[in-house]
Amino acid sequence: MGQKARRWFLTWGIFSAVFLMRGLLPLVIVWATLPELGIIGAVTATFSNDPHIAEIIEKASPPLLIAGGTFLVFLFFNWLFAEPKSYGLRGERFFHRQGAWFFAVVSILLAFIVWFSLKQNSMMAFGAVLGSTAFFITHGFKQFAEQEEREMVSGEKGVSDISKLLYLEVIDATFSIDGVIGAFAFTFAVPLIFLGNGLGAIVLRNITISNIERVKKYKYLKNGAMYSIFILGIIMILDSFGFHIPPFTSPIITFGVVGYFFFKSYVEVKKGV
Repeated sequence: MGQKARRWFLTWGIFSAVFLMRGLLPLVIVWATLPELGIIGAVTATFSNDPHIAEIIEKASPPLLIAGGTFLVFLFFNWLFAEPKSYGLRGERFFHRQGAWFFAVVSILLAFIVWFSLKQNSMMAFGAVLGSTAFFITHGFKQFAEQEEREMVSGEKGVSDISKLLYLEVIDATFSIDGVIGAFAFTFAVPLIFLGNGLGAIVLRNITISNIERVKKYKYLKNGAMYSIFILGIIMILDSFGFHIPPFTSPIITFGVVGYFFFKSYVEVKKGV
């Protein structure tokens, strides 16, 4: 893109990425989980300190938790089986070679999750199906985005800067869904989700733009992110079935897993590998 379009995306694009998607999506999710509140009630509930409201959201959380957990677990298996990667752990190469088994594995996994969910709550089973549906919809958008990007970069497709801006905004919104859903593994407080995802979007965007080549050198960072996503997904599914895992477990595991792969990447950078 031209310099003017780039500046527009890096400034005003933040508004749509942070305030619209990362701000509105958690509210929509809470409203869908508790439709009896209405959209206005969902807004006031998410910003309320009323313990009664917190208790209502907590009781209604199993379908939301199992939907988010299913989405994140599917996301991990797609990375493990189908995506090109730097092999950070023994066994990753083997699973990557079995890419054709991805759909079989997640289909069997979904069948098990739905089967056990039906024994507890039919809405939990519906939530698991919704989580898998959300994954395949966003996965389709991402695959389309990768194809479009290759054509744009190669020059095969002549696209105006305005079209590229709109394209980037749509892709930015699609990719932010992962972060919003994953945030529910940490808290149901929408203001905290909005703050965390918003700051994350701004910081990561600035780091990427200013240090993209340095970031690329840390080749195992995505491995750490995907393993932490898998663990968060498992925690959300277990929570939905009533296994109450302490709230501090998710952040500790996330920092530990990502920290390990960051250190592994750092050691290889220092070695010049």
